[in-house]
Amino acid sequence: MQISNYLSAALLNAAVRNTAWTPPAAVYLALYTSDPTAADTGTEVSGGAYARQTVAFVAPSVISGKQTVSNSGVVSFPVATADWGLVTHVGLRSAATGGNLLWSMALTNPRTIQTGDTPKFLAGSVIVRFAQ
Repeated sequence: MQISNYLSAALLNAAVRNTAWTPPAAVYLALYTSDPTAADTGTEVSGGAYARQTVAFVAPSVISGKQTVSNSGVVSFPVATADWGLVTHVGLRSAATGGNLLWSMALTNPRTIQTGDTPKFLAGSVIVRFAQ
């Protein structure tokens, strides 16, 4: 996943400038029809019963030399009541609505979400890594 400008600045300020940063109480998985970019400029899905979903992560561990976390359970979105379009990217956000983009990534297999579809991400499929 690509770290956002917001989060990279917050973490750097907290680590080396002693500037307090309050992490979000929950992290939400969001779906996008375009690249959100590090600057949070993408197009998030809207309408048709779409809502960001909370996502919980396992404790960090070193995998292939990188600190890594992944989602601990299945993340299921509501049944689409209208077409959501071609979902090409996902993002981790700090709030159920609004908030800040934390990380984003392109989907390996973009999917067109149509009326009646229920998108879901299996446990271990949403992965965030830091190089050591």
